[in-house]
Amino acid sequence: MALAFPDISPTIVEIGPFALRWYALAYIVGVTLGYRLALGMARRMKGRPTPTELDDFLVWAVVGVLAGGRIGFILFYNLDFYLQNPLDMLKVWHGGMSFHGGMAGVALAILLFARRRGFNPLVLGDLAAVAAPIGLFLGRLANFVNGELWGRPTDVPWGMVFPHAPDGLPRHPSQLYEAGLEGVVLFSVLFLLSRLPAVRDRTGTLTGAFLIGYALCRITAEFFREPDAQLGFLLGGGVTMGQILSIPMALIGVALVALARRRAPATA
Repeated sequence: MALAFPDISPTIVEIGPFALRWYALAYIVGVTLGYRLALGMARRMKGRPTPTELDDFLVWAVVGVLAGGRIGFILFYNLDFYLQNPLDMLKVWHGGMSFHGGMAGVALAILLFARRRGFNPLVLGDLAAVAAPIGLFLGRLANFVNGELWGRPTDVPWGMVFPHAPDGLPRHPSQLYEAGLEGVVLFSVLFLLSRLPAVRDRTGTLTGAFLIGYALCRITAEFFREPDAQLGFLLGGGVTMGQILSIPMALIGVALVALARRRAPATA
């Protein structure tokens, strides 16, 4: 017994050579909604970064996500293939993005932008941390629509047979698990924390909370997700690349929260 996979085309509309896909729309809507949320938070802070500076940073963030996500996928998930086929590195329309790489790209963009403008990068990091789960939620839904990044075989009643899976077995809809954990749960926690002055005013706490929260959500979800075929399980079996990359995230997050607790609350 298995649930039928919904017959939804990955392409929303196609006109000649132009095609709008759900995955691209997820990026566009995620960035837009995240930016609007960060802008509202920045206006309430009445400090830096200013709304105008956030406008300027938006381009930096998009470049960081796209470039970092692609480079991260190449380095972490399929380096041997791309070394043998270097031109395929540019074929982003074939897929292949890494969240951990995208996060590193945004972190670098935040550091460079804040240094150039002369303010604490953790302030901008806190804004990005609360906004990021919106994009994560939409991105995981797009993964589900595309029928990619499916879960491990299962006999649970809600298992699905994904059309691109090689064996026809019912599998966990792990994309939806990740959408719920990395999107709904993580956003709810961070949004509530951002409303608490004791948390919000200690710069870096929200950034650290995001890193810890995402790492825990990702490590949990990876127990239900099929590992990438070209990598399989690592470290003797049972451990995935996503879990390995999430461990340093959690450690950095703990360090940021600990340092923020020793820091005096920020004042407007």
